[in-house]
Amino acid sequence: MILSPLLATLPLTLTLTSAIPEDAPEIPVGVARVDITPEGPVRLTGYGNRSTESEGVDQRLWAKALAIGGDDGDGPAVLITVDNLGIPDAMTTEVARRLADRSGLARDRLAISASHTHTAPALTNVAPFLFPEFPNRTEQDHIDRYTEALTDHLTAVALDALADRRPGRLDWGVGSADFAANRRVLREGTWVGFGVNPDGPTDHSLPVLRVTDPDGSTRALLTSYACHCTTLTGEFNQICGDWAGDAQEAIERDLPGAIALIAIGCGADANPEPRGERSQARAHGEAIARGVAAVLNAPMTPLGGVSHAQLSRVNLPFAPLPSREDWQARAGQTNQEGLHARTMLARLDQGESLPEALEGYPVQVWAFGDDLAMVFLAGEVVVDYALHLRRVADPERLWINAYSNDAPCYIASDRLLDEGGYEVDGSMIFYGQPTRFAPGVEGIVIDAASNLLPAAFRTAVK
Repeated sequence: MILSPLLATLPLTLTLTSAIPEDAPEIPVGVARVDITPEGPVRLTGYGNRSTESEGVDQRLWAKALAIGGDDGDGPAVLITVDNLGIPDAMTTEVARRLADRSGLARDRLAISASHTHTAPALTNVAPFLFPEFPNRTEQDHIDRYTEALTDHLTAVALDALADRRPGRLDWGVGSADFAANRRVLREGTWVGFGVNPDGPTDHSLPVLRVTDPDGSTRALLTSYACHCTTLTGEFNQICGDWAGDAQEAIERDLPGAIALIAIGCGADANPEPRGERSQARAHGEAIARGVAAVLNAPMTPLGGVSHAQLSRVNLPFAPLPSREDWQARAGQTNQEGLHARTMLARLDQGESLPEALEGYPVQVWAFGDDLAMVFLAGEVVVDYALHLRRVADPERLWINAYSNDAPCYIASDRLLDEGGYEVDGSMIFYGQPTRFAPGVEGIVIDAASNLLPAAFRTAVK
């Protein structure tokens, strides 16, 4: 378990005094943002109990982009953060294709990370069985239109960031926040429900990447935290970024003129605590801002550009598939499980075969020289993956983002497969997967990430 005390005694706004290291190299850096708030009502993702379209806007949603490096060598790298539950591989692939055509950006030098807010619009083919019934034709049309518009917005914000590049400096450090709590309640080693498990593993690290102008003013700041964006529950039916949206606003308030980008770590089995009230999301956002301010007031490590970028795809095998009889036994239910079973039976009746593996799961690694390796894992990745990666690579120079590049399902660890429960079984229905993963998936993902890391990071393990 990685536990760090929240700097609760710090004031909400700090005077940021950390000097820019004199040896920080100047490199081209660009930053941009675009408002992605829907223009009208749309079904919200994240919770299956909502039965109507959204009821107004509590907070604007954003996509933000950071472009690092010039056009020489391997070219720039672009990281996009977006206020949504998750971005599907089809959207990432399409944005990458457009950027390659318009700017020459290489696919492995584009990463898209979602905030995983549960109060953003549903997207086409992301958690398609979230609701007991498919959205009606009008609702699906709104979802499809928003999905198309978001693809356009992500392309545009990346191009804007590339066009915004000018000399800047990068540095990074790690702080902490402590509102994430392991949510898997166990009895005799078996999952029995959601709650707070004080003995469960949680990652409270808060890595921070700062972009400054040559005069020392902050232009952009990226941070990530391993926690679900679920302060707000399914009874809340307005557009909102949850704690990640509030953190962006708080950081930008404390750093006037800067753009704050928020990603999420391996927090698929962690919820914010306390939760359920709008004021609690704001408090969690302020906690992130305090943690960031503490990092900026301490010595930070200067960085160069992205010197290494690779992306690979691996297949993650499923456990043995349910039989036709299993599907038939479930098909009569009027909930998501019944809808899922009826859909699987229809596919079998049409002569289709159900997948025996999640194919093409993307794993991506960027390295900033020998100073920092940034890992991007797709889907809802549980904390064990971060703990495992820190055992096979130098934890002092490792930054792990989940919810990146695709939104296929929860990525359960070997430990969770033994314990069972929502992240292992029930959630796979919402995402449209045929069944749980087979044992050993954790090793496949960790090996893929480790193989992409430059040797300097893999050999520096203590």
